[in-house]
Amino acid sequence: MTDHIEVRALRILCHVGVGDEERAAAQPLEIDLDLEADLSAAAASDDVADTIDYGEVSLAVAAAVQATEHALLERAAAVAADAALAVDRRATAVTVSVRKLRPPIPLDVGSTAVRMRRLADASS
Repeated sequence: MTDHIEVRALRILCHVGVGDEERAAAQPLEIDLDLEADLSAAAASDDVADTIDYGEVSLAVAAAVQATEHALLERAAAVAADAALAVDRRATAVTVSVRKLRPPIPLDVGSTAVRMRRLADASS
């Protein structure tokens, strides 16, 4: 069984980009998280202690991604994935999408994005 906790459209400002002009100012990113975990205990108990705190995950991801500059969205997504998995050992995997809302493309593009899935480290 695979259950999911979803966080959608977490919006942050972050320095990300390859060129100097793009990295000169923080720009908006939008992050989606899909945490995989067994949520049967929480479903049975109706107790917040039996689930993963999505607020805590959101805060950790935002802080980690904003803590440093990133040339690539791939790096920002990897940092977000690591941060999300570090919050609670009950998370077995996470899928992260990071969207650049103002990509430097001379076309009408709503966003560009990277999506990656990472498994929790079984040894931790």
